[in-house]
Amino acid sequence: MAASPFSRTEEITVFRRIGHFVVRRRRLVLALTVLFLVAAGAAGSGVFGQLGGGGFADPDAESTRAEAFLTEVGAPRPELVLLVEAADGTGVDDPAVAAAGTALTEELADDPAVLGISSYWSTGGQSALRSTDGSAALVVVDLAGDEEQVEAAAAGIAAEHTGGHGPLTVRVGGGYAIDEAIGEQLDTDLIRAELIAVPVTLLLLLIVFGGIVAATLPLAVSVVAVLGALLALSGIARFTDVSVYSINLMTGLGFGLAIDYSLFVLSRFREELAAGRPTYEAVVRTVQTAGRTVAFSALTVAVSLSALLVFPLSFLRSFAYAGVAVVVSAAAGALLTLPALLAVLGPRVNAGSLRWRRRTGGPSRPAESGFWYRLAGAVMRRPVPVATGVVLFLLALGIPFLGVDPGLPSHQALPPSNEARQVVEAIKTGFAGNRTEEFGIALPGVDADGADAGAVATFAGQVGAVDGVAEVAPQVTPAGAWLSVVPSVVLRSAEGERLVDEIRALDPPFDFAVGGDAAELVDAKAAIGDRLPLALALIAATTALLLFAVFGSILVPVKAILLNLLSLTATFGAMVWIFQDGHLSGLLGFTATGQLDVSMPILMFCVAFGLSMDYEVFLLSRIKEEYDRTGDNTRAIATGLARTGRLITAAAVLLAVSFAAFGVSGMSFLKLMGIGLTLAILVDATVIRGLLVPAVMRLAGRANWWAPAPLRRLHQRWHLREN
Repeated sequence: MAASPFSRTEEITVFRRIGHFVVRRRRLVLALTVLFLVAAGAAGSGVFGQLGGGGFADPDAESTRAEAFLTEVGAPRPELVLLVEAADGTGVDDPAVAAAGTALTEELADDPAVLGISSYWSTGGQSALRSTDGSAALVVVDLAGDEEQVEAAAAGIAAEHTGGHGPLTVRVGGGYAIDEAIGEQLDTDLIRAELIAVPVTLLLLLIVFGGIVAATLPLAVSVVAVLGALLALSGIARFTDVSVYSINLMTGLGFGLAIDYSLFVLSRFREELAAGRPTYEAVVRTVQTAGRTVAFSALTVAVSLSALLVFPLSFLRSFAYAGVAVVVSAAAGALLTLPALLAVLGPRVNAGSLRWRRRTGGPSRPAESGFWYRLAGAVMRRPVPVATGVVLFLLALGIPFLGVDPGLPSHQALPPSNEARQVVEAIKTGFAGNRTEEFGIALPGVDADGADAGAVATFAGQVGAVDGVAEVAPQVTPAGAWLSVVPSVVLRSAEGERLVDEIRALDPPFDFAVGGDAAELVDAKAAIGDRLPLALALIAATTALLLFAVFGSILVPVKAILLNLLSLTATFGAMVWIFQDGHLSGLLGFTATGQLDVSMPILMFCVAFGLSMDYEVFLLSRIKEEYDRTGDNTRAIATGLARTGRLITAAAVLLAVSFAAFGVSGMSFLKLMGIGLTLAILVDATVIRGLLVPAVMRLAGRANWWAPAPLRRLHQRWHLREN
C-alpha cells in the first residue's frame, strides 16, 4: 500500500480523515457498497405495497373526528358508484332497462363483500339517483372490510361489471375508482419520467464530462441514493403513514442530487489531477474540499426538507421522510463510494474522452478566462443597476402569487381522457346531486329518535337550505346518528369550502362535526397556515446557523436567505399564472381549477430553498477559498464564479431534467411540481448566481465576511472549515 504523502499534522480534520480512509480501504468500501445495494434492493422493493394514497387530512381536525365517528357508527361510504346508461338510448325507465338495472342491483346485493347498496331501481325511483334527462342512473355501493379488503372487492366488481350488459352500459366511479386511477397514472408517469430523464441525462453527462468513464460514475451514485432511500422508506412505513406520491419526488431528487454531487466531486478530482497531484493526494484533497462542500450542501437540503415534519398532514411529512433519506444516501455515495471508485481508477477516469473535449483542454482551462469570469467582471463594474434590475424583474414575476387560492387535488388532476374522471364529471353535470361526493355530518351524543328528534329535523332543514346542498337525510343506528348530505357542488373547490363554512356557522342545540372532502380541505388549509410560520422560522434559523458555521459571516446567511426567497417568489408567481389561472393549460395539457394545490407551494418551497442553498454553498466555498488565498474580494468573486459557474449551471440543468420529466405527467399536481421546480432551479442557478450574487457581494465588499468579535472568536474555535 502506498504511503501517505501528507504529514501527521495535516491528517487532523474530518474530511481529510474520510479521504484517507476511503483511499486506503477502497476495496472494502466498494465491497460494502455492493452488499448494501443488494440488501437495499431486496428490502426496499416491497415498499410500494406499504404506501398509501391519501395523507391530506389533519389528524386533529374536526373533519377527521367526524370521519372517525361516522366509521364507528357504520355510516355507508360510496366506495363505488356505478354509472348505468341505457345502451339503446331509451332511458332508465324503459321496462327492459329497468329490469336489467334491478337484476344488476340484486346481483351486487348478493355479493358478500357488499355491505349496503342503493340504486334508482331499488329505492322506488329516487330522483337524486336518476339523471335529469333520464338517460342514466346510479348504483351506489358500500363495501365491507378493511382498506385492503375494500380495494380487492372493488377491483373485482369493477372488472366484472364495467362495459356492456344487454341493454345497459356500466362505468365505474367513486372514491375507489379515483384512487385506483391516480395510482395507475403515477406508475405510468414514473416510468415515463425515467424513460425521458435517463437518456437525456446520459447525453448531458457525456457533454459535461467529455468522457465515457467519467459520465457513467454519477449513475452509480444515483443507484446508491435511490435504493438507500427506498430502504429507509420501507423501515419508516412500518411505523407511520407514508404517501405514495413521495416516491416521485424521491426518484427525481435522488437522481438529480446524486449527479450534482458527483459532478462537483469528479470535477475537483480531475482538477487536482490536472494540477499534477498523484491519485492518493488528489482523492484526499477532493474529499477535503468538494466532499466537505457536498456534505454541508446536503445538510442544508436535508434541513429544509425536515421543516415539512412540523405539518400534521402525512402527505407533507412523507416528502420529508423520502427527501431526507435520498439526500443522505446521495451524500454518502458521493463521499464514500465515488472517491473509492476514483481511487481505483486514478487518471483512467479520463478514459474514453471525446475528441472535441481533448481539443478544448477539458478541466484544465484557466479560471481567469471564459464566459463566467467575464460575466462576473461585467456585473461587478455596474452592481447597482444590475441588482436593481434583477430584483424588480423577479418581483414583477412574483405578483400573481398575491392572488393564490389554495385547494386540494380532485378528480380534475387526472387527464380528461381518464374514465374515472369522466364518470365524476358526468354525474356532476347530469344529476341534481353528486352522489360520488356524499358526506356525513356527525351528531355525537344526539338522541335522534327521542328527545332530540325535533332539533335534528330542524337542523337537517337548515343544512338542506344551504346553497350547494341537493339532499339531506337524517340517519340513525343503535351506535349513533348522523346526517347524510348529497352536495350539488364539487367538494374540493371554493364552492365546497363555502358550503362547509356555512354549515359550520349553523347553531343547533347540540354539537356536530362536518366530514367529507370539503371539510378536509378547509381543515388542511388551516393546519398548514397555523404551522407555516414555524416551518419558515426553522428553515431560516437552521440555514443561517449552518452558513455561519461554514463561512463565519453574518451577511452571507442573510443575503442567501433573502435572495433565495426572491427567486422563489418569482417561481410561485409563475405557477399561479400557469396552473391556477390556466395560462398555457392547452399547451401543457391540464385542466385549470382556479385553485393551486395547497401542499405544493410548501413542498416546492422546502425543496427549492434547500437546492438553492446547495448551489449557494458550492459557489461561496470557492469564493471564500480564493478570498482566503488572495484577500481580494473582487477577484475572489470573479474567480469563484468562473470556477463554479459552468459546474453549477451544468448541475442545475441535470437536476432540472430529472424534474422536468414530470412535466409530461398526466397528473396536474405532479406537472406543477415538475415544471415549478425546474423553473426554480434554472432561475436560481443562472439569474441569482450569475447576476444577483456577484452584484450584491461586490457592493458589500469586505463586509461579506464580517462578524462581531465574539461571534468571530466562537467561529474560530468551533468552525466547520478545513484548514
